[in-house]
Amino acid sequence: MVKTCPQCGCTKIYRHQRYKRLVLDLKFLKDGVKRWLTKFFVYRFRCVKCGKVFWSEDAKKILPVRRKFGWKLIAWSTYENLVKGVSYRKIRTNLEDLFRISLSVMTLNKFKSYVADYYRETYDQIIKRILKSSVILIDETTIPLKDEVGYVWVLTNMEDVFYFYRSSRGGAFLKDFFQGFRGVLVSDFYSAYDSLSCAQQKCLVHLIRDLNDDLYKNPFNQELGDFAQNFSELLKDIVKTIDRYGLKKRHLRKFNKRVDRFYREAIEPDCESEIVFQYQKRFRKYRTKLFAFINHDGVPWNNNGVEHAIKHFAYYRRTVKGKLTKRSLESYLILLSIYQTCEYRRINFFDFLLSGNRVIS
Repeated sequence: MVKTCPQCGCTKIYRHQRYKRLVLDLKFLKDGVKRWLTKFFVYRFRCVKCGKVFWSEDAKKILPVRRKFGWKLIAWSTYENLVKGVSYRKIRTNLEDLFRISLSVMTLNKFKSYVADYYRETYDQIIKRILKSSVILIDETTIPLKDEVGYVWVLTNMEDVFYFYRSSRGGAFLKDFFQGFRGVLVSDFYSAYDSLSCAQQKCLVHLIRDLNDDLYKNPFNQELGDFAQNFSELLKDIVKTIDRYGLKKRHLRKFNKRVDRFYREAIEPDCESEIVFQYQKRFRKYRTKLFAFINHDGVPWNNNGVEHAIKHFAYYRRTVKGKLTKRSLESYLILLSIYQTCEYRRINFFDFLLSGNRVIS
């Protein structure tokens, strides 16, 4: 109960008006879920001395004044759309058929923006944790919007996942973005990453794919075959060690001598094949970035972890291609970041939503 005026501190106040609000919600029980309607009463007060009109201190805690729908209803519809991929039209039908709740598609779509704004602080916490990590995996992919074709960038430290949108693939922003990062960045061979000063590991899976493609196109190129075999034997032995001991440098750094020998025997000698010559140039250029993982703990030799994070977004992209606005996409990426972070940390995302908690621990 209010005892003093927040403006002048006078204790002579009286109840000015009473408002009631019906909040439509869902209630999750042990054996099911049901429609739930709650009636709230909130009061406004007036100060006798200064005439100030104000709400009681607990009014906003008891009732979000502008909201007619409960948090569990909003959380459920957000979960169905984000995780299950159910369209808002189908969610609308399900609410009508199962709970006799009639909502427009526009209202359901607004729920996404509301929840995204609610979790923006959580979203900011995720990127702060990632940038403090010892290793970051990064990748990017295109997204056609209504009025432009942009790029969604994805970062993960294998515990947190962060998605964000850029209108172009230009990497000039990366220097400022990774300023202060002291770990190892795992990426593909996109040239924008080359200007970063942090330690880097290039995805060797991308390199293997390129080699396999060229071997398929040039089956009778003996030089290329020998080159690919030398590289595959080296990598095969390294991967066997990883499978046995994990990504531990005390077990992997012994391969530094093997890597040096590979460069002496396969990279330094002259060759006749133009394809092999191009690979030699590539290996020389990325000498310190192809095998950086053998000198660090916990650094993977590929960026499969971030490609896994892209898969959910890629499925969503197929369903909304050319239909999204930039604002709608950014709301979705906030929620997707939180969902995937929960997945990586093995936290039940729906329980997290229902709790209303803003901290992922």
